[in-house]
Order: sequence, then C-alpha cells, then structure tokens
Amino acid sequence: MNRTSIKTSAIILALLAVSLLSVQWVTRPQAAPVAGQRFSEKVNLALRRTAHYLLVASGDTTSRIPPVQHTGDSVWFIRLERPFNYDTLPALLQASFDVHDIRDNYDVAVLDCSDGEVQLGYNFLDFLYQQEAPCGGRELESGCYNLRVSFVSPKVPPAQPWLWVSGCLLAIIAFGGWWWAQRESVQPAVVPDVEVVVDSGSFHFGNSSLDLANQILVVHGVQQSLTYREAKLLHLFIAHPNQLLEREFLLKSVWEDEGIIVGRSLDVFVSRLRKLLKVDEAVQIATVHGVGYRLEVG
Repeated sequence: MNRTSIKTSAIILALLAVSLLSVQWVTRPQAAPVAGQRFSEKVNLALRRTAHYLLVASGDTTSRIPPVQHTGDSVWFIRLERPFNYDTLPALLQASFDVHDIRDNYDVAVLDCSDGEVQLGYNFLDFLYQQEAPCGGRELESGCYNLRVSFVSPKVPPAQPWLWVSGCLLAIIAFGGWWWAQRESVQPAVVPDVEVVVDSGSFHFGNSSLDLANQILVVHGVQQSLTYREAKLLHLFIAHPNQLLEREFLLKSVWEDEGIIVGRSLDVFVSRLRKLLKVDEAVQIATVHGVGYRLEVG
C-alpha cells in the first residue's frame, strides 16, 4: 500500500472514530456540579488561585483575597476590590480549574459590586473553541468587581460504553497509520539566514523588539506590556527563528516551574502573542498541527 492510500485510510478511520466519540460525548452523563462538599472546596480553591494571579498580574502582591461565596447550588463568586486585566481571566480561570480537575461547563460574569450589573462575561465554550473570550480588549474602570462562576449541568441520557470503546480503538488505529505515513513525509525545517539582533537588552526581530527584563514588546514603535509567561514564551520563539518548536518543549520551558503543565495554556498564550504581532508583516507565528509552533521571520 502506498503512502497516499495509507493517509486516505487513516483519514477515513479518524473521521469514523471522531463520529463515534462525538456521539458518546453527547450521550455520556455529565457530573452534576453540585456533587457535594468536595466539589465546592475545589471551586473555592480554584477561584482563590485565579484571584491571586489576577492581582499579581495587575501588580498587586499584598491585597487580601476575600473568601469565596457560594450563593446557590451551582453559583460561586469572589470579590475583587480593584480592576484586573480581563484578557488574562479566561486562561487563568481555566488553568485553575484544570489544576483542581474541574471539567463541568460554566458561565463567567464580571459584575459591578455597587449595583450588581454585568460588565463582561462569557461561556466556557466560547473560550474552548475560539481560544479567547468575547469582549476581549476592554478595560475595567477603577472600582470593585465580583467574579461570578455558574456551572451548567445539562440533562442527558445514559452513556453507551461500546461507542466509547469502539471510538477509542479506531482513533488508535487511525493515529498509528497517520504517524507511520508522517515518518517518511516530514522533512527537517529549512532555517533561512535570519539574525536576531540584541541591542541594550532588547531582542530585535522583524519590525518588532522585546525588552525581556521589563516584559515590554514594541511593534512598529507601539509598546505593549507582557506578562511574565508571555515574555518568556516570546523569547523562546525569538531565540529560535524559523525553527519548529514542539509543544512539549514549549510547555516544559515556560510552565514547568509552576509544578503543573496545562496544555491549553500554550494555545491561549500563542493566540495572545499573535494578536499583538499581527501588525508586523515580517513576523508570523505558524502552527504545525499536532507538533508545535514556528516563529517565521522574513
């Protein structure tokens, strides 16, 4: 069987596997978010972790984090006495839920403390599929805000275990065929002669530069403040221009010091860097599906 036939067979098997797994996902029972005290404790810890990193990202390392309030069967909120960067909220909150193994669907709302009016918000699926939440880029005015999380527990019919098992077996077979075919087709990346200029602590690439020490990105003369992780990830890309960097390498290099590696965090941070660099036509972060990312510098 030639390589084309193998790839075609692998694609057909993969589509069938995805179809079966999709049916199983739709029909599998969802764990109720009101499963008991243990779930409530996990949500409590996750929200406190999120509040901590939101305050740290805004330069506040001393303010007291208030207790998490459980106001209903599936509703929790925490009060933040100062504004925060809304764009960092979805990734931080999801990372906190991943740390505590919370898998339920949820809604997020940012409410004004004085009148309870919703200022910003999104559903987990918005973030899952788009890698960013609606209303991104909007700044919160000075004041107090309540961060409210409401879990959604849809009513679903019982699961069909055989669908899950069949889908998993087909997925394994499809992946094996795809991997075997890819072994022969993937060629080493050709790295053009691109020089990254380092001047006074700044790394220059394309029409942009990174001040790593101060976590500042300058694109066409416009300054953007980066978080510690964003600056560290971008520095890795800059240090390896036009080279394919595998996901595992990026995750270990940027997040390993947290003691836990969250795969979805990488995609969120890459999406954020792409938005900041999009006006620089000489720079692009390309995705190599299933492998990693490459910073292409013209």
